[in-house]
Amino acid sequence: MQPAQVSNEYRDLLLDSHRITDEDVLRFRREVFGDDILSHTEAYKLFALNDTVSDKSDKWIEFFLEAMTDFTVNQAEPRGYVSRENAEWLVNRIAHDGVVESATELELLVRILAKARECPSELAAFALAQVAYAVIEGEGPLAGGLQLTKGVIGEPEVELLRTVLYAMGGANGMSISRQEAEILFDLNDRTDAEKNHPAWRDLFVSATGNYLMGAASYTAPPRAEALARKEWLEDIDEDGGGMLSGIFGGFGKVFSEGFFDDVFTSSHVQMEEAWGERNALLQAEADKNRQIDPEEASWLVDRIKRDGGMDANEAALLDFIRAESDRIDPSVMALMDKVA
Repeated sequence: MQPAQVSNEYRDLLLDSHRITDEDVLRFRREVFGDDILSHTEAYKLFALNDTVSDKSDKWIEFFLEAMTDFTVNQAEPRGYVSRENAEWLVNRIAHDGVVESATELELLVRILAKARECPSELAAFALAQVAYAVIEGEGPLAGGLQLTKGVIGEPEVELLRTVLYAMGGANGMSISRQEAEILFDLNDRTDAEKNHPAWRDLFVSATGNYLMGAASYTAPPRAEALARKEWLEDIDEDGGGMLSGIFGGFGKVFSEGFFDDVFTSSHVQMEEAWGERNALLQAEADKNRQIDPEEASWLVDRIKRDGGMDANEAALLDFIRAESDRIDPSVMALMDKVA
């Protein structure tokens, strides 16, 4: 893919060149993209329209997300996957100085992660870093639509982090990655432990513990177990969006209707498929993965000591490891002895 070029060609199709109305979207669906297939040139022009027209209807947002997700995942080669080249193209289109420019484009990124069978790990970590940036700095597209408290993780932010992590499971397999765990530790170190919502500790411990012990069980997708809210996972076929609406209501109109439910559902399907394919291999490695190896132990000790002390969330993580891991490196045991 080549960098998009801003073009006025599609602006000429608008009833008003300064806004995109529901009528414009209907015309686009019928006349411009009636075959549901985008060329690279058409994809560039859609991005150009989204970038240059500030007044856009909700139906445009829905159309843009639908068209660009389908193009990136199902039409651009290799189909069903996001190549490194296409990931770089996407980041260049939606980010400036490492920060995604709008909530719509952040939503696009998360939807692509949820629907693709595999993405470069850098793309997944980039998405999580956007939420971390909003929480730590109180800036970015999320800050524009939320009542964020800089340096504090509220319940809506916990659930957004969970959603992004869950989407990565659809794209990158089942276990939390080192890059994801690094970002979670950065969030824990740089936010106010006393003011963070209690749900943050549960997510931090379960997700980071999932990275450290890998696929500890072969009976269910570990990432799903670590990340999904129990009530959602126990009733996967019902309306998760309705159940979570009270929590996600804190996002106002930052994201489109149905975003969270769609991401969880798409990612769950991807993880179930991946689990079926890897089931036999994971069973053979299950015992090995319940052990914290020396490299993981070294990383964990470094992360806990990096900010000069151990907080309650890190102590809870050590308790989790003590309970779940079959064999623990002596360096981690030494930290555990300090907590005991």
